[in-house]
Amino acid sequence: MIKKIVIALAAMLVIGCKNENKPSTTEMPKEIAKFSPKVEENAVIYEVNIRQYSPEGTFNAFSKDIPQLKELGVKIIWVMPIFPISQTKRKATGGDDSKFASEMPAAEQHKYLGSYYAVSDFKKVNPEFGTIEDFRNLVKTAHDNGIYVILDWVPNHTGWDHVWIKEHPEYYTKNAKGEIIDPINPETGKSWGWSDVADLNYDNQGLRKEMTADMLHWIKNENIDGFRCDVASNVPLDFWQQAIPQLRKEKNIFMLAEAWEPELLKDGLFDMAYGWEAHHTMNRIAQEKNTVKDWDKFIAEDAKKYEANDILMNFVDNHDENSWNGTVKGRLGKAEEAMTALSYVMPGMPLIYSGNEYGLNHSLKFFEKDSIPKTKGKEWELRAKLGKLKAENIALNGGKNKAKYTRIKTNDDTNILAFVREKNGKKVVYIANFSSKPINSKVAVTGEFVNYMTGKPTSLNDKVVITLQPFQSFILTN
Repeated sequence: MIKKIVIALAAMLVIGCKNENKPSTTEMPKEIAKFSPKVEENAVIYEVNIRQYSPEGTFNAFSKDIPQLKELGVKIIWVMPIFPISQTKRKATGGDDSKFASEMPAAEQHKYLGSYYAVSDFKKVNPEFGTIEDFRNLVKTAHDNGIYVILDWVPNHTGWDHVWIKEHPEYYTKNAKGEIIDPINPETGKSWGWSDVADLNYDNQGLRKEMTADMLHWIKNENIDGFRCDVASNVPLDFWQQAIPQLRKEKNIFMLAEAWEPELLKDGLFDMAYGWEAHHTMNRIAQEKNTVKDWDKFIAEDAKKYEANDILMNFVDNHDENSWNGTVKGRLGKAEEAMTALSYVMPGMPLIYSGNEYGLNHSLKFFEKDSIPKTKGKEWELRAKLGKLKAENIALNGGKNKAKYTRIKTNDDTNILAFVREKNGKKVVYIANFSSKPINSKVAVTGEFVNYMTGKPTSLNDKVVITLQPFQSFILTN
């Protein structure tokens, strides 16, 4: 009997060894590579509004769609604030006539969810979106798909329910009466109108330590890859000079400043800032309030303002623009496609705001539940094609080692924008008519190209006439 058992065990051992040597049929997810400046050269950044992304408004509803974002060239996901929102002074409406949820009819108060930017706890997640485990799954899903995740951080203020209000009132700005106040516009000396939040006072060293520790918590414990910092220029520069090096010691991170100030991009502070002037210029040209000459002026001024390795985020939309200043279609009209393409081919990193890829054409509610469309159409196809070009053609590198931008002369430089991006022999040419009339154009560039969107070969020289319809654009590759 013992002999039989020994033989059986031996047989099982042999079978086990054979199975152990067989290659696994389950592909294990690879650990995402450390973030590096290479990623910035050809990345598309995606801003997700978790609440409005889906009917459920949850982390899990978004996470299941992360794999398809790769089709759009997305390499960085910026998640709007995920933290619990204060009940005290919770807003129900915005603007000069804004009201608090508590002022609304009692039967309706439950539907006013408040602003993401009125944070009551920097180390917890909003139960509206799910649990911390659900957020961890979002980060893991992104990493498994080669996409980095940055959190929207709110360093300038907190909601009125934040524990610091009671435990550390010294962390806050106060008026002459010793009362904590909402943020003040330094140019006017008056309130910004952000009455649902309390202004933080960075003269207090304890606040600086706590804020840095809370940011480190998400890097150390939740494996995120950086931050988009709300109104970053309203926070003292020397705080960022103290905090960011500490964050970078922990991990290679990507830092985006909601600001335009060049000093925020110096000395290893923020990696990228907002391209506000490009955005406003695109809007004005689309509305025929500006011409292409204003674009050229903007490009020249930015070249003086920023260093060659500075990176700006290019956008036709974001959460603020959509909710407060109108939709992409409303602002850009017939120029929408040409301006979207411009945001990809100009120097910098293009942004997609959740819903743009589905043709979002309404202003999302800010304090209440809303939802974006989810049907793929021409808007998805356009961004997929542009994302592929951005990812694969080094002539569109837009990071610290960006491709060259050279303006091309045309027979109508007031209405026609033409430029070439070039690196290591690769070229991408952009030509657009930014007027409401057809134009027969001659462009001072010679060569054999392919129309990127159609695949058709195109020969160019300064004698070739190109007919451009109103707000029509071309992208050519060599």
